[in-house]
Amino acid sequence: MNGVHDMGGMDGFGKVEPEPDEPMFHAHWEERVLAMVRAMGAAGAFNIDTSRFYRETLPPEVYLSSSYYKKWFLGLEEMLIEKGYLSREEVAAGHAMQPAKALKHGKFDLTQVERVMVRGKFGRTAPAPARFNIGDRVRARNIHPATHTRLPRYVRGHVGVVELNHGCHVFPDTAAMERGEHPQWLYTVVFEGRDLWGEDGDPTLKVSIDAFEPYLDPA
Repeated sequence: MNGVHDMGGMDGFGKVEPEPDEPMFHAHWEERVLAMVRAMGAAGAFNIDTSRFYRETLPPEVYLSSSYYKKWFLGLEEMLIEKGYLSREEVAAGHAMQPAKALKHGKFDLTQVERVMVRGKFGRTAPAPARFNIGDRVRARNIHPATHTRLPRYVRGHVGVVELNHGCHVFPDTAAMERGEHPQWLYTVVFEGRDLWGEDGDPTLKVSIDAFEPYLDPA
């Protein structure tokens, strides 16, 4: 979706200022948010792409004014409400007001925490041969879906060259909407900076993105 989260190539947000010796968490509530998101995902309430989509749907003024884990928290809250695990009345009251909705994978205990915290594997068996080879020129499709996509706006319509083939993986665009995994080939595509940013762009700059096959057409 064309939300404010897709910030690549946008101006006016200031420099990225790395924080020296930045801690993993800036407050204890951030630890709890991470734990809640991982726990509910592992229990089957949603998948990683769905959770990303709900963060992307935050209103622009909320998204831009929220810290990293506040985005996670607000996205989680809205997602659990829409999926029937919480109600807005329960959120306001701060406690459950009705029996809990059953979770797809049920509860897990302390012995499973380490497994839950390991990133999932998204490689899948290919349903068909790869359409593109390394060295092929491809054009990023000019798409504007209202739902989740991993194709950034700034490359749409531009031509790049396939540099790597990463194999076949879960397709985030359908997974986010819970319409199935629909595995797709995933490529690294390299674009020349001036092709993206015009003649004022740095002539030495190259930009690489990972792009799923449905995002690409032969150039």
